[in-house]
Amino acid sequence: NPAVSREADSTWSPRFVEQEQDRIDFIYYRGDDWRVTESSVVMQHYTWFPSDHAAVVSQFERLPSSHPALAQTQRLRTVAYNIRHAVGMDKKLSVMRTAKRLHDLQPDVVGLAEVDVHCNRSGNVNQAAVLGNALKMHSAFGKFMDYDGGQYGMAVLSKYPIIDVHTLELPPGGEPRIALMAEVLLPSDERILVVNVHFDWLRNDEIRFQQATKLRDYLRQVSMPVVLLGDFNDQPGSRTLRLFEELLEADKPESERFTWSATEPKVEIDFIFAAPRERWSARGTRVVDESVVSDHRPVLTELTLKP
Repeated sequence: NPAVSREADSTWSPRFVEQEQDRIDFIYYRGDDWRVTESSVVMQHYTWFPSDHAAVVSQFERLPSSHPALAQTQRLRTVAYNIRHAVGMDKKLSVMRTAKRLHDLQPDVVGLAEVDVHCNRSGNVNQAAVLGNALKMHSAFGKFMDYDGGQYGMAVLSKYPIIDVHTLELPPGGEPRIALMAEVLLPSDERILVVNVHFDWLRNDEIRFQQATKLRDYLRQVSMPVVLLGDFNDQPGSRTLRLFEELLEADKPESERFTWSATEPKVEIDFIFAAPRERWSARGTRVVDESVVSDHRPVLTELTLKP
């Protein structure tokens, strides 16, 4: 899992947080018959961390030499969720409650909006890392801006290894914006690009349309399969959403398609797409009936990538 953040995934030193944090402990392997199914950094302890180094933990599995997975379809339970920095409609802050709700959905890939890393308002924790560790998923974070003593942005969680992370800077609006891109290695050895977005929220759609246009143009140059998901802050039929008509949309049931607000859902602004259209299918798409954990409701679908 070579895509690491030297600060967020640091192994030196959880015991001496006043020192410069860095990633200096690694696990390497070689061989086509092996795959890492899970990697994480253990850097939290209920009292005082018992070593001056954190631990790197990896789980390996051995594959048949013929690699039959290459000819199999890949099914991905995919979730898009704006978590409002883990503050629910009851005004309570609980990142573990968010983790529990996501765990119930048993996702393979998650796109999270409104994520805090070491912000005062959310207890100075790395929410992306905490959620990843709690769900036993790989995590990647992308920063919109520095905020309240830490960073505010978005995250991708993946059951499968995240082997590269980069961002696409989008035109700024009410706040700075990026698209977070995580390259994920599937069990079939194929790579997909998971793209998480949270477009501008202002009523005037000009900036939002500019952001979507820049992302659409970028995605047209991507050769690997793409999963695009997130909070688009615009509705079906808008010129923002029409930019992505060439992608496969995970269509929600017409009678239960609204994602905001959580308590009185009246608009559909959270979506999941996939490209190229001919390689993907989507089924079982639904808006999860969740009215407390965040001000948005999560969207869940099962995407199938054909060989």
